[in-house]
Amino acid sequence: MTSRPRLTAAKAVAAAAVSIATFAACAPSAPTEGGGGAAVTDATLTIATTTDVVNYNPFVGNSRSDYWITNLMYPHLLSIGADGEKAPELAEKWGYVDDTTGFYEIRSGMKWSDGKPLTAKDVAFSLNAVKRDKPAGTLTGQLTNFKSATAVSDTRVEITLSAPDSTLIPEIGFWGNVVPQHVFEPAGSVATFANDGKNGGWVSAGPYVLTEVQRGQSYTMERVDNYPLVEGGKPKAAKVVYRVYPDVNTEILGLKNGDVDVIANTLPPSQVKGLQNTPGITVEEVPGLGYAHMTYNMTKPDLAKKEVRQALAHAVDYEAIRKVVLQGQAVSTGSSPIMPVLKDFHDDAIKEYEFDVEKSKQLLTDAGYPTDGSLKFRLIYSLQDPVTTQWAALVKDSAAKAGITIELQGLERNTYLAKTDAGDFDIYAGNFAIMDDPATNMALTYLPDGVINYTHVDDPRLSSLIEQARVTFEREEQRPLLQQAAKIVRDNVYDNVMYTQNLYVAHRSDWSGFVVKPSELLSIVNPISVASATKSESQ
Repeated sequence: MTSRPRLTAAKAVAAAAVSIATFAACAPSAPTEGGGGAAVTDATLTIATTTDVVNYNPFVGNSRSDYWITNLMYPHLLSIGADGEKAPELAEKWGYVDDTTGFYEIRSGMKWSDGKPLTAKDVAFSLNAVKRDKPAGTLTGQLTNFKSATAVSDTRVEITLSAPDSTLIPEIGFWGNVVPQHVFEPAGSVATFANDGKNGGWVSAGPYVLTEVQRGQSYTMERVDNYPLVEGGKPKAAKVVYRVYPDVNTEILGLKNGDVDVIANTLPPSQVKGLQNTPGITVEEVPGLGYAHMTYNMTKPDLAKKEVRQALAHAVDYEAIRKVVLQGQAVSTGSSPIMPVLKDFHDDAIKEYEFDVEKSKQLLTDAGYPTDGSLKFRLIYSLQDPVTTQWAALVKDSAAKAGITIELQGLERNTYLAKTDAGDFDIYAGNFAIMDDPATNMALTYLPDGVINYTHVDDPRLSSLIEQARVTFEREEQRPLLQQAAKIVRDNVYDNVMYTQNLYVAHRSDWSGFVVKPSELLSIVNPISVASATKSESQ
């Protein structure tokens, strides 16, 4: 990895820091959207999911069920909008004091479910413990330039950076959960703490606390009496039950039958119109902040060759996938890891790989490979992801036309995640739910030590551009660095980004007040939304 250059203009950094801090100071003290004047009820909100919880520790959680349930228990400092911009949640203000000092000002009056106050000490502990113990979660990879956190008062945390990083404060504020120091610290390492509730139950500070687990069946959460982040200060539904179903089609049947009130998973595109026309069901559109992609494992000798990756990229019919599988509900990113919705950074000049099997064959021939099907690759995907399951089959068919054999391996989601982390694949097919900040996302995805660098790329020029972008506070200066980096990714097929998709979720029409946030991870099952949802007595 190249060394990280420092900022060249201290005044510019200071100005940027003041600008960020001033903007944050003007933000509302807490989310007020959703719920309206809806009454608190004794209703139970039942939500469908397709996987069990693997980790109750939010620092190591990886599956969607892990994220959905622990998010209702452990708050984030910041939330996010459809354009990737951050918004207040536990933190009311945030920004930079100077180029290597950041801060968060958190709400006063928050409490853990055991009655102990939530203070800046819990925030500082959470960040310091993740840096020290390095749990295998997203937050760990974002702490490269994090040195330490200090609670300077009950409501203010100051962050010391080891090097300037314009992305660190907003990104760890959004991605990092805050946990109770008095529960996690005695357990030792936060990387190995199961947090399974065996020692007297769970202690949390979200709108609901987990009280009962029936693995393979359901997860029951009880309302807390005081949750100031939602209008009225108290969640509307008395209970939230996550019920486990084998697949999304079974979830949809349960929704139609009234067995569940919400489907947490996004709908298969082919089901959207039918559910929109189904009495008693409401379909909500969710802005997409992620992308679907394939990565080619460059630790494999054949895939280490650029010509082979390019041949694979040109053997995919992207437009057919978007029209047939996505039903037109997706758009091209131009094979760039920076999506069009990120308007400050997306580069229209970067064009999508052309679907051309003859070009694919020529690339293989020039590299000394046969095109008789003897070149084989194993592609893994999650069986719980119906969209990827469908387009993986199309990828196999179009690759066969170019003389490449793709062996499909559909896996149960948690097994799929484990194989991905272990590098046990030739081609990984899947999606990243939230890619909100190009500099941070590229660092995680393409730097040699990036926690989601599934391609195992190590390109000094690419790394240098990403590193420079991370220490550049002004967007006008950051933009060309990131666009150059995106072009390198595209030209070398370090990632095959296929599309970005607006998503759809469904719920029973007798429930209202949901607050839609971008991505499947947040959608209408984010904490503010779940706490704001209310059931109509008239339906």
